[in-house]
Amino acid sequence: MKVKICGITNLDDAQCACEAGADAIGFVFYGKSPRLIAPEIAQFISQKLPPLIKKVGLFVEQTPREVDRICAFAKLDLAQIHADAGDRFFARLKTPFLRVVRAQTKDELERFSNEYRLIDAFTESYGGEGKRLPLEWFEGIDCSKIILAGGVKTELLDDIKPFGFYGLDVSSGVEKAKGVKDPALIERFLSAAKSKLR
Repeated sequence: MKVKICGITNLDDAQCACEAGADAIGFVFYGKSPRLIAPEIAQFISQKLPPLIKKVGLFVEQTPREVDRICAFAKLDLAQIHADAGDRFFARLKTPFLRVVRAQTKDELERFSNEYRLIDAFTESYGGEGKRLPLEWFEGIDCSKIILAGGVKTELLDDIKPFGFYGLDVSSGVEKAKGVKDPALIERFLSAAKSKLR
């Protein structure tokens, strides 16, 4: 089970996530997010992290050119883009990307089912609100290429396990305030996820 700790805003939180066993960390470049980070700070953090940790940028409303420029500058491996950006957007993007499906109905879980994608609950703020999708929506669906986001926390891991998700994306579930992670919650979540969801 892969785990990404998203909404990283400082080096201490990033290093804590890596030391606790995170496979990836996420930086938010959406201007309206309380977890917004400047490309210069993301670059500084990226250069301090172990080489096998994936660095992911979350983008909303930027152009493909802006996404490519920020990812190159900040030394990011992957761009996380909401799927409603459209096919033309993705065709112009040079950076490897992960589509985000903001699901409002069960049917939307099957969008892009032939590729790895992140599935989150629909929110006007594009995530980070801890809103959770009903897990029963995933019954009978191949979840092996799905990264589940939205309201993911340690207490839910036993319920999540049967679905066989490729990965989990957690942000608010390991925070003491928006944009400020809690080391104890990070360590607790990653320890439980790595032991329960092998």
